[in-house]
Amino acid sequence: MQHAVGSPLPPPHQPGQGPHAGWAPAPPRPAAHQPAPYQSAAHPQGPHPGAPRQPAPVPPPPPGFPATPPGPVPPAPQQPPASHGSPAPQPPVPHPSTAPQQPPAPSGPASARHAPAPSGHDATGHVPLPPGGPVGTPAAPPAPAPDPSAATLAVLLIGPAGAGKTSVAKYWADHRRVPTAHISLDDVREWVRSGFADPQSGWNENSEAQYRLARRTCGFAARNFLANGISCILDDAVFPDRPVVGLGGWKRHVGPGLLPVVLLPGLDIVLERNAERTGNRRLTDEEVARIHGRMAGWYGSGLPIIDNSQLDIPGTAKVLDEVLARAIASPPSW
Repeated sequence: MQHAVGSPLPPPHQPGQGPHAGWAPAPPRPAAHQPAPYQSAAHPQGPHPGAPRQPAPVPPPPPGFPATPPGPVPPAPQQPPASHGSPAPQPPVPHPSTAPQQPPAPSGPASARHAPAPSGHDATGHVPLPPGGPVGTPAAPPAPAPDPSAATLAVLLIGPAGAGKTSVAKYWADHRRVPTAHISLDDVREWVRSGFADPQSGWNENSEAQYRLARRTCGFAARNFLANGISCILDDAVFPDRPVVGLGGWKRHVGPGLLPVVLLPGLDIVLERNAERTGNRRLTDEEVARIHGRMAGWYGSGLPIIDNSQLDIPGTAKVLDEVLARAIASPPSW
């Protein structure tokens, strides 16, 4: 098909359709000399090649068949002329697995049919969006650290004579925000007035029996305090080489929630503080040194140890709160 010079080409035909409806060629530009097209009697000159074609008249349908709706009729496919004596060649049929898949022809206005569609289902306009990633669950806020000054506790303060157990226990009990009782084993032992077994006279069967009785009495008092919401702190010179009699006995009498803490200053500090004592609580230097040496066995036991050689009573009580906070979060195994 030939077109006049300067006339735009018609839009591409869709499969099974003729020229696009509504398209008209531009009028040819005037030329100085344009030869007349060849014309003969056998081939009369038809309409201009660029002119729109007129649809052929549709014959009436046979009786009993519905009428065909008006509209453009797709042209019949052209077959090559067959030679005489041989059948017409048939076009090859592509295999279903190798045949290219043709998308269905879109319907609607021309601008909608020829506009490129955005790729993917997650796009805005013609800009494809990146695929979304997984969103992690926000982490839970960390749990607040336990406050030992507001919890109901049972504390056992261990240490040699002169370590400051009684002084620190009293100060710690006086400055807590919850009711707290101080139970001193030495005070309970001194409840026995007549027949008191003084440890300075030597450790014998009487002193051992009174010690066990005083410990059971302290444990009974501690359980009663705890049952009524009152914390308690006890102090005793518990030796690590006698676990069944010492620490194990306190655990049986008070309960498994007992928190033991060791006060162990240097020997020179212990001797200096023991020299300031009076009465039956003052021991000889040899006895103080022997007890201090036995207390050194608590190192490596897993119990928290506070060296209060350079600490005063308020400073030692503050360190005790820090140790108890860690013990509440992770109870020691003893």
